[in-house]
Amino acid sequence: MSNDEIAARFRRVADLLELREENPFKIRSYRAAAETIEDLAKPLAELAREGGTARLRELPGVGAAISQKIVELLETGTFRAYEELTAEIPETVLDLLRVEGVGLKTAQVLYRQFRLTNLDDFAKFVAGGGLASVPRLGEKQQARVRASLKRLGYTGTEHG
Repeated sequence: MSNDEIAARFRRVADLLELREENPFKIRSYRAAAETIEDLAKPLAELAREGGTARLRELPGVGAAISQKIVELLETGTFRAYEELTAEIPETVLDLLRVEGVGLKTAQVLYRQFRLTNLDDFAKFVAGGGLASVPRLGEKQQARVRASLKRLGYTGTEHG
């Protein structure tokens, strides 16, 4: 698993934690670790082979818990905390963030209030006029969302 893949996984965990309204410190720690990992010239797998979690903890923003998750990720392709999170909140909810005009707070509302978990369902929701019932989404932002979905190829009819 490459450094970029590991960093991307940690960013997704941070986003899922944010959707769950977890401790901001925990969210920041995943984002900080992701940034550090992305900037590394040397593969994390190499660093872990050289000195295990102790070597990984030498990296800025990588503490004991994150270093253990890195090792678990390198050894198994996943880690327990990630699996537990994605069992609770489908990772496809994060695909909603690909839509211009949808940030974490809006994605949180779409998931919690309307049980939308993927772009196909979101496109159908939008096509059916659902955006009007989303709090704090004005006309301009609704138009941006519709245009963005169209650019992404989602009209609410031909997918799924």
